Amino acid sequence: MTATGSRLRQIGWLVVMAICLGLFFALSFRVHAVKSEVRLAEREIIALKNETIMLETEFQARANQRQLANWNAVEFGYEAPRADQYLESERQLASLGLPRAPGAPAPIRVARASVDTLPDAAADRPMVSPLTGQPVKFAVAQRETGTGIAETFGEFLAEASPVRTALAAEVTE
Repeated sequence: MTATGSRLRQIGWLVVMAICLGLFFALSFRVHAVKSEVRLAEREIIALKNETIMLETEFQARANQRQLANWNAVEFGYEAPRADQYLESERQLASLGLPRAPGAPAPIRVARASVDTLPDAAADRPMVSPLTGQPVKFAVAQRETGTGIAETFGEFLAEASPVRTALAAEVTE
């Protein structure tokens, strides 16, 4: 008898635990549903605030249209464009231009050259300094790691730069 009573208590506790677990899940689902409704309501509030701001701005702009029309008529003299003022193509726009005046500066032109069109002698010429016209001698020797001319020239430019980093060296007496 005690074994069956103990067994019934265990089954009873399992049923109570299952009911509590089911209620817990139902409550958590309900909480998540309410949270999602709150988030949707917050998004709608933000959208409505943005729409309110836009409508207030439009209302203020339309309220000022009479003042703007008065200023336009009296101060500025602007008019709406007429149909004959619109252009159909770039040629019509170009036809409105005037020829260059005799004292006008020449138009700016950009020179372009490809590497293929350069003469072979240009590749053999040494690099010269634009200030002195003397050939540039690289002060930094190539390291054993096999650095190329671009890195050497970059280091040369870094050393020649007026803005230099401080070089810290030990002073030995």
